[in-house]
Amino acid sequence: MTDRSSKVYRRGMGRRRAFDEDEVVRAAVGLFGGRAYDGVSVDDLVTHLGVHRNSLYKTFGSKRGLYLVALRRHLADDVRPLAEALAAATDATTALRLVTSADLGLLLLAAVERAPADEEVAAEVAAGLAAVDQAIADALGIPTALAAALTAAALGLLLRGDPDGVGTALTQRLDPLD
Repeated sequence: MTDRSSKVYRRGMGRRRAFDEDEVVRAAVGLFGGRAYDGVSVDDLVTHLGVHRNSLYKTFGSKRGLYLVALRRHLADDVRPLAEALAAATDATTALRLVTSADLGLLLLAAVERAPADEEVAAEVAAGLAAVDQAIADALGIPTALAAALTAAALGLLLRGDPDGVGTALTQRLDPLD
């Protein structure tokens, strides 16, 4: 007679994960930040993250589930520290330089690509942008609407890739405002 209870118990416990979830999420931030949500297939995730498809779905539920976890990690690891650094900015030029030098690829792509179609992504993006706007407003003592305009200008430079030195020209124009 076989003891089935031990088999059930082992199945119930499940296998240990063969990957570090934290590393996978950080790698997903880079992948989604470089290629956007629609530019990354599940096969790309499996290949680049080194995670089996079943493990990916078991851990994150779906590609979108992993994307949301990655976006939240990006906000915590990249956007929040930017907001903290902006708190020390003393002029608009410094604030603009901080934003344009930050790693905001995933936030920017999420705002452009996913937020219009996904309310949950839109809420995360709005919260991240609001934190940056508020940090600029507080640091410079300006209205939040003006800070939002500076954030929008900086993100626009990131989106353009600043091929013509627009960022340099803009910061030169902002210097007299400081």
